[in-house]
Amino acid sequence: MNKQHNKAKKFGMVIDLDKCTGCGACMVACMAENNVPFKADETNKLDSITWLRVYKLTNGKSFPNADFCYLPRPCMHCEGSHGHSPCVSVCPATATDYSHETGIVSQIYTRCFGCRYCMAACPYHARYFNWWDPVWPEGMEKYLNPNVSVRMRGIVEKCSFCYHRYQLAMEKAYYEGRREIEEQEYQTACTQACPAGAIVFGDLDNPEHAVHELKKNPNAFRLLERLGTNPKVYYISSREWVRQAGDNYLRQEGKSEKN
Repeated sequence: MNKQHNKAKKFGMVIDLDKCTGCGACMVACMAENNVPFKADETNKLDSITWLRVYKLTNGKSFPNADFCYLPRPCMHCEGSHGHSPCVSVCPATATDYSHETGIVSQIYTRCFGCRYCMAACPYHARYFNWWDPVWPEGMEKYLNPNVSVRMRGIVEKCSFCYHRYQLAMEKAYYEGRREIEEQEYQTACTQACPAGAIVFGDLDNPEHAVHELKKNPNAFRLLERLGTNPKVYYISSREWVRQAGDNYLRQEGKSEKN
C-alpha cells in the first residue's frame, strides 16, 4: 500500500479578520450545506442552532478611538495535549470522536442521547442541542442536501468541517486510481461562500496548502489558546487588541493597550 496514503492529515482554517466584513454569507452557506434547521422566530439565540456564528468584537473605546471586528467561529476541532478535544474526553456514549487521520472531531448523531456534557466542556460554545424536531417550510425539504443526515430532537450537533465533502472527494480519487486529493478538491462551504476570501481551508501540515504558511503569520493567533485545546482554526489580525481579546488577556496581566 502507498505509504503516503497512511500519512495523517490535520485539516484546519486560517481566517483573516482584517478581511471579514461580517456579511454572514458563511453562516448561510453552512446552514444550507449541512441542513441546519431554523425557527420561524430566531430572536431567542439561546435555543438557536448555528454551526458557524459570526461575532462582533469591540475595543470598548469611545469615538474617535472606537474600533470593531467581526469574528467567525466554527467548531475549533481541538486536538488537546493528549490528542483529544475537551468534548471527546467527557462524552459517555462515544458519540463524538477525534480522527487521527484527518484531525476532525466528529459527531455521531445516532449514539448521542443528549446528556450535553460536551456542550459544558466546550470552551467555544460551538455545540448546539436540538430542542425540537427539525421543521422546514413546505416544499423546502426537497432542497435538503442528501449527503448530510437530518438530526433528530434531543441530540447535540456541531460544525463538521463539511466532512461529507471530504468523503466524496476521496471516493472520486479512489475511482480515478488516486490515493490523495488536491487542496481544492476538499473545501468547506463557508470557505467557498466568503466573498472577501477571508477563510482559507486545508491541511495545516501540508506545505503545499496555503494554510500551512498562513498559520505562521506573526499576527496569527487561536482562540483561548492558553487553555491547551490546540484548536485547528487560526485567526489573523493586524490589530493587537483583537489578538489579545482572542486569547482573553486580562488588564492586570500587564499586556499593552496598543491598537
